[in-house]
Amino acid sequence: MNLARVAQILGMTESRLQGLQETIIRESAWPEPRLLRFEKEASGVEAGTVVFENGDIAFGYPKIRRPLFLAPAIERHFSKAVAVEEKMNGHNVRILSVSSEMVALTRGGFICPYSTEVARRLVPEEIFLKQPSLILCGEMVGPENPYVAKEVYPTDSIDFYLFDVAEKNRKKTLGVHKTHELAERFGLKATAFLGQFQKDGAAEKIRQIVVRLGRQGREGVVLKDPENQVPPIKYTSSATNCSDIAVGFQYYNDYATDFFLSRVVREGFQSVEWNESEEERRKRAQRIGESILLPMIETIESKRAGEIQNLQTARDFEYHLRRSGIRAIFDPPMPDDEGYRIGITKLVMSTNDKTQALLDGEMW
Repeated sequence: MNLARVAQILGMTESRLQGLQETIIRESAWPEPRLLRFEKEASGVEAGTVVFENGDIAFGYPKIRRPLFLAPAIERHFSKAVAVEEKMNGHNVRILSVSSEMVALTRGGFICPYSTEVARRLVPEEIFLKQPSLILCGEMVGPENPYVAKEVYPTDSIDFYLFDVAEKNRKKTLGVHKTHELAERFGLKATAFLGQFQKDGAAEKIRQIVVRLGRQGREGVVLKDPENQVPPIKYTSSATNCSDIAVGFQYYNDYATDFFLSRVVREGFQSVEWNESEEERRKRAQRIGESILLPMIETIESKRAGEIQNLQTARDFEYHLRRSGIRAIFDPPMPDDEGYRIGITKLVMSTNDKTQALLDGEMW
């Protein structure tokens, strides 16, 4: 690996890069290809940035900021128009070709064996044969997503939806319209494009979209500059906020206080901006209260299952979860008509242990 070239692309000196290799850059040799992974942001390089052994660099996908008051945020952030896409609830992947092999990177920069198998099944190889420098940024969603299982999307298993396109060795992405053009050209699914509006009056149109998505159990929207001049921002529905709170309180001892507080604060700001009536606010308060109390009363382990074509992929995925710090139990594989079905139970031990201790008389 040519460290001088890598450092130049990353925008830092070679000595700085060597210093980071001793602190926040981690080497990974499994699964192949070998790579260096930025565990944290440093020197303007996003966490999750990956440098492959052949010198290819996939910059980390930047975190998307979130406004609490939508209308003034749109006025302040965007110059003329706002493009609106659906924000999907799954797990973020970057799919690219490295030495002619397709791989899928997690947000943290790991190669995920399961996501890679899905990508090789769903993404046409033709894309990378014609444009080998592309990085497809998207969301994997569906009821058989082993990270975030959701049944609100039109798939019985798991699917990939493109939401952005990047290039190797470059930070900048191609933007919303070029992304949808590429998806159409190669027959890829893309996140729903919900409209483009002039920023004056956009907030009310977006509010109506978010309300509709919330009724469908969808997550929310991502707002983008059509010319890709400023970073995108995201805005979620009340249904999503309450769903997150419910999951958090199901495992109340494993989530930080900020997880709960931030979502309740979003609800307060949204209620004020939308000028809700007293009755609407009482309904919102009831949703929040039920999201807090009912899951905590039930407090059960969450079980998720995923369908896998290859048993070795299941073994690799189990190891991948362990190295990512996620504890899980994999049930023995059961053959079915097309492959194997394996139950995956994520362990949330802190809440289980704390609940038992409280039942045994321990003080809070």
